[in-house]
Amino acid sequence: MKRIGFKPYPFFNSYFYNYYRIKFMQLKIQNYIKQFLKYFAVFITTVILLIGLLFLLVYFGVFGSLPDKNVLASISNEEASQVISSDNILIGKFFAENRTNILWEEIPEHLKNALVATEDKRFYTHKGYDTQSYFRVFVKSILFRNTNTGGGSTLTQQLVKNLYGRNNYGILSIPVNKIKEVIIASKIEAIYTKEELLLLYLNSVPFGENVYGVEAASRRYFNKTASQLKIEESAVLVGLLKANTYFNPRLNPKNSIERRNLILNLMEKQHYLSSKVTDSLQKLPLQLNYENVNLKATAGYFVYQVKKKTLELLETVKTTTGKEYNLEKDGLKIYTTLNMQVQELASDAIKKQLTNMQQLLDKELENRQFKKQWYTKQKQQSKEKDLQKRNVEVLDWEGMQTKNISKLDSLWHYYKMLNAAVLITNPKNGAVISWVGGNHFRTLPFDMVLSHRQIASTFKTVLYATALENGFTPCTYLENEEKIYSEFEDWEPKNFDHASTPDNNVALWYSLAHSMNLPTVDLYFKLGRENLLNTCKKLNFPLTKTNAPSIALGTLDLSLYEIVKAYGAFANEGQTNELLMIDKITDAKGNILYIADTPEPKDVFSIETSQMITAILQQAINQGTGTRIRNKYGIKAELAGKTGTAQNYSDAWFIAYTPDLVLGTWVGASTPDVHFYSGKGSGSSLALPIVAQVLKGIEKNNALRKRYLTSFAFPDADYSFMECEPYRETGIEGFFNRLFDNNTKKDVNEDEKDKQPAKKSFFEKLFKRN
Repeated sequence: MKRIGFKPYPFFNSYFYNYYRIKFMQLKIQNYIKQFLKYFAVFITTVILLIGLLFLLVYFGVFGSLPDKNVLASISNEEASQVISSDNILIGKFFAENRTNILWEEIPEHLKNALVATEDKRFYTHKGYDTQSYFRVFVKSILFRNTNTGGGSTLTQQLVKNLYGRNNYGILSIPVNKIKEVIIASKIEAIYTKEELLLLYLNSVPFGENVYGVEAASRRYFNKTASQLKIEESAVLVGLLKANTYFNPRLNPKNSIERRNLILNLMEKQHYLSSKVTDSLQKLPLQLNYENVNLKATAGYFVYQVKKKTLELLETVKTTTGKEYNLEKDGLKIYTTLNMQVQELASDAIKKQLTNMQQLLDKELENRQFKKQWYTKQKQQSKEKDLQKRNVEVLDWEGMQTKNISKLDSLWHYYKMLNAAVLITNPKNGAVISWVGGNHFRTLPFDMVLSHRQIASTFKTVLYATALENGFTPCTYLENEEKIYSEFEDWEPKNFDHASTPDNNVALWYSLAHSMNLPTVDLYFKLGRENLLNTCKKLNFPLTKTNAPSIALGTLDLSLYEIVKAYGAFANEGQTNELLMIDKITDAKGNILYIADTPEPKDVFSIETSQMITAILQQAINQGTGTRIRNKYGIKAELAGKTGTAQNYSDAWFIAYTPDLVLGTWVGASTPDVHFYSGKGSGSSLALPIVAQVLKGIEKNNALRKRYLTSFAFPDADYSFMECEPYRETGIEGFFNRLFDNNTKKDVNEDEKDKQPAKKSFFEKLFKRN
């Protein structure tokens, strides 16, 4: 039997089913919403309570004490100390953070506008924190997961972060540091005006490359002060604040331009710029004038010496006044004697000379098998990895270059490299005008101005001056004969040209002017070793450890510093001065901490001796060993000078001077083992051209020429001491020739003498220049 079931009407069945289903869903959703709101309210309340609790914990110093009102009122940025040349050029900085503070008046309006429009558009209305920004960050970053919303920090909070940094508190680091910044920012806002806060910010904010503050950044990227910045340049600097490396205009110019243009748009939106100006500025190319004084370091060797001297002077200031200054943090200004124009002339002269001479030396080392022998010896002592080639950054005269070479190749590169040093001073007060201690301070920091090397014939001047002080005259005749000195290990000196004149003695003045060795040795023995050593002691030369007579020819090791100072005595009427590098030091506000005293000169030679030596060394320039400076380089200045060439051409020297300038240069490799094997390594070929190029540059500059290339103010009579022939015959024949020559002169009566044309002295002939 079939069971009969009830079948409701289809429409009626589906309608009520859908109705109650929808109702059920609505009730369920409402319940979910109520539960969500309930939990959300609990969550928000909990978050607020936790934030409030965290806020109280931070406020009351549980996470470290907060600066009080007095501390905040005395905020000051660390500031780099600046080294300034005599021609007012920044040549170096000493810093923990590279920062130079400036005044509000020195900040251009468009820089302030660019900063506010980009970083904190409500800066002038909030009180240190911006709730709108926090709400924006909360909604976009937490609810909508947008990571490009920024941090919500105001400029004041960023300033607090720059001043006090952030600490690590584990998972609470971000909220604790943010709360600290809010609290301190609100306190700061109550102490400082908005203008003062902007100034503090712009003087403290980092711009990358270890540069802090807008003044240092402006000098780094545009080589100008902040007050000279253009609108588009200000936008570039403000753009750096978001990401110092990514938007660095030197490293990533494309990114920097995009960021700059965005900032210009923001300035337009805030009505700081018109659309027309914005469009025109955005079309401009990126124009940098990058200047990093610590990287370029044209005066790096000098600045390092200045640092050492400054630290000594600050210790003296501390002892006398009780005040202590930090060279790296207190923004001192150190005004030096260095002339940057002359310094650059010296650097350029070295580069020009050594670029050419290094190639010639390389060829000689190749031809002499020196390079091959060196590699053979080094390979025996090297490990396998030292022979493997890799990309290595090495210094050459085009700058730092990356080359694919082995470690051994790199060692050879620097081992055979020619180095040069230049020291230029004012002999009247010892002021250092130029100091180049080597090829590149950052790569090769050893200072060759202070290095002791064989001084060679440059030392002869000291011997001859000592002789003049002890009764010899320019017309004293010296033997020019080769001898073997058995008591000194059969020492057998020779002249540079290996010539000698046993039948003719040589006048003292001519021997020095032409740097003759044999007469110099004769003079040494006639003068006596003790007299020479006494002069060396007066000049503070290091003591020699041997009694070898070769000291007369310059086997003593001296530094460029010592020999230039000594030659200052000849230029300064026999008096030497201690070398001076610093004129004065001031604090950040301009108060004088130190000012150089007038130096007390030291008497070494008489005025007469210094004048006689100068006259002889003028002869060395005009017709002696230094003639190349006139014949090849066309230098017209009135000069005295002396070359020096060490044994085996290992060291080349040249010293020249005027009454207001002493120029000294040394050239050689890092070790005497590396040297030329020909006359290319002589003082006149290797060292003299550097001085010549410097003098050429000075002659072209009217101000420098008038200041430094002055004339020797000797009366004509002062040159009469050299009115004698260069050579004089020895023996009986020479005696009678001189005797009859004198008798002939006596037989001329006064009437006949008046009728004869005036006969010029030998010295007048020799010194006459066309």
